[in-house]
Amino acid sequence: MTDAPGPSTPYDPPEGPIPVIHEDAHLLVVDKPAGLLSVPGRGEHLSDCLLTRLAETHPEVLLCHRLDRDTSGIMVFALTKLAQRKMGRLFETKRVKKRYIARVAGAVAEAKGTIDLPLIVDWPNRPLQHVNHETGKPSVTDWERVAVEDGTTRMKLMPRTGRSHQLRVHMRELGHPILGDPFYSDDSEAWPRMMLHAEGLKFEHPVEGSMLRLEAPCPF
Repeated sequence: MTDAPGPSTPYDPPEGPIPVIHEDAHLLVVDKPAGLLSVPGRGEHLSDCLLTRLAETHPEVLLCHRLDRDTSGIMVFALTKLAQRKMGRLFETKRVKKRYIARVAGAVAEAKGTIDLPLIVDWPNRPLQHVNHETGKPSVTDWERVAVEDGTTRMKLMPRTGRSHQLRVHMRELGHPILGDPFYSDDSEAWPRMMLHAEGLKFEHPVEGSMLRLEAPCPF
């Protein structure tokens, strides 16, 4: 699920070319800019998205997974139905290792940890998610403190599951919301963007079988 812009967050997607990280006969891996939807939203004003931009040069492009609108970083697309089906299976069976970089509010005291809190959509306030120990779906994030910078902390986040808004809610529950998050922090206007970036993916190529270690340099 990707974020649909609300009344307080108008959709103004960035312009410019999309950096290609890896391309072969089956996969297209790119670096999504912050502020651009992964897939079209509802309505003509939300039609501009990463998928439609890539289709201009790769008409055969197929979606494999999504990032939130305000998250930047590495995304994998398929160029064949076979690759899409097998790549989807890799995500479903948790055989894709993900690494994110975030800047969060405050100084995180511990060096590393794991957050295990079940999440589910907050229906009256959707697309927001919240912790619910009765109906929530299992959601687990490993984290490491990288550095404390001017009263904020740079974090490495390794989600074991892929729930909507998982990293954003888990960081808030840790007491250190992601800076610039328009949904889960109180200081979004103080930052030029949400400080969350999908930096790395590691997985076995769905068709060729080789191990891929792909990275998109963090822009902040």
